[in-house]
Amino acid sequence: MDSSLPSRPHRTAFLLSQLGALSSSRFAEKTREIGLTPSDAGVLRLLGRTPGLSQRSLAEGLGAVPSRVVALIDSLQARGLVERVRSSTDRRNYELRLTAEGVRVLGMLRGIAETHEAELLAPLTAEQSVQLGILLARLAAAHGVSRDLHQETAGPSPRPESAMP
Repeated sequence: MDSSLPSRPHRTAFLLSQLGALSSSRFAEKTREIGLTPSDAGVLRLLGRTPGLSQRSLAEGLGAVPSRVVALIDSLQARGLVERVRSSTDRRNYELRLTAEGVRVLGMLRGIAETHEAELLAPLTAEQSVQLGILLARLAAAHGVSRDLHQETAGPSPRPESAMP
């Protein structure tokens, strides 16, 4: 073993969890300043990348239950950021698209995300930041974690034992 390398840090998973929580909290503060939640930001990012998604496809992409996505889209639509357009290929479905205001807000979110990342990684050199990104991407891929979106990992609430068959 190379003795020039420090011994493996202890409690790496705990530190990752702590930094993830810190990062999420700071990002939520920054998005709140422009009237959005992190969930709103995730939906805008996904629709910006893949315009025309159905609500069902959006729910699947987010790993969320469809009823939660309906409420998110209703809220974004009421604020003029997203529109529902009847699908030209399947009249039973609606396609979701960003409005001009939604595109503008998405641009603001990109700036917020870039600033947020720069602040979080400021203690590292450019080389260390690149290496950290590579290692985290490798871990994310190995564990099936999306590099682009937070997915709801809790799943549906377990049924009470009295409701079990």
